[in-house]
Amino acid sequence: MSIPSPSQGVWHLGPVPIRGYALCIVLGIFIAVWISERRWVARGGKAGQIQDIGLWAVPFGIIGARLYHVATDHDLYFGAGRSAWDILYIWHGGLGIWGGIAGGALGAYIGARQHDIRMRPLMDVIAPSLLVAQALGRFGNWFNQELYGRPTDLPWGLKIDEAHRVPGYADFATFHPTFLYEALWNLAGFALILWLERPRNGRSGIGYGRVMALYVIIYTAGRFWIEQLRIDTVELHDVFGLRFNVWTSIVLFVAAVAYFVWSLRRNPGRESQVYADRPAEAPAPAAED
Repeated sequence: MSIPSPSQGVWHLGPVPIRGYALCIVLGIFIAVWISERRWVARGGKAGQIQDIGLWAVPFGIIGARLYHVATDHDLYFGAGRSAWDILYIWHGGLGIWGGIAGGALGAYIGARQHDIRMRPLMDVIAPSLLVAQALGRFGNWFNQELYGRPTDLPWGLKIDEAHRVPGYADFATFHPTFLYEALWNLAGFALILWLERPRNGRSGIGYGRVMALYVIIYTAGRFWIEQLRIDTVELHDVFGLRFNVWTSIVLFVAAVAYFVWSLRRNPGRESQVYADRPAEAPAPAAED
């Protein structure tokens, strides 16, 4: 028994290539926007504003994700025999989540200012949907047969074609399906956040950026152990004995827990207003006789 890999990751409609990796990313983005839109309206925001903000956040997020990947694996693009033009080929894989979050946050900030929206309630609304988007996006790794884990003979081992096996593992056929582990972990995290933020005992729910902190806590906790299963070649594979992304998860996990505790003590409950306070308009001068 094993999980089969797709026989192909690209289909052609005439001269137009349809790539499984891109479809997973796009589907994740659309569903995340849809979930966030519903949550925003329920929180007191105006319909359509999340879509407007997404026009800024999505491209900034993709650029940020790509830049993070290139910065942490720059030999893939600037090493001997490599071409920097490959940076543009994002359909081959290579999007770093933390660059995506940073870039997306910058884009969201630009969009939010245009609507006088406060950033912390906006981030709290969007945060759970990121886990769904990441879960769907991980299936792009399945189509590309990449970023899998160590060899395993477990019934749910992922079958990898010989052409896609990491050097040194050609004699192994099935590997830990880390894409599936992360997808399931993220979906469980999404459900957990929705349960935790429900108002209880007269309390208004979780606010002031703490839902975003929960997202970081949950995601990094999963990434910590999943990352250590992976065998893909990365440039920063041994930073004081751990892969760079493992250290990133540790640092961000600690920072998110610290912020959650500090914020809870400073501002318990949840904001009642999602829009920035606007200065009162000065009265019009009285007309002179």
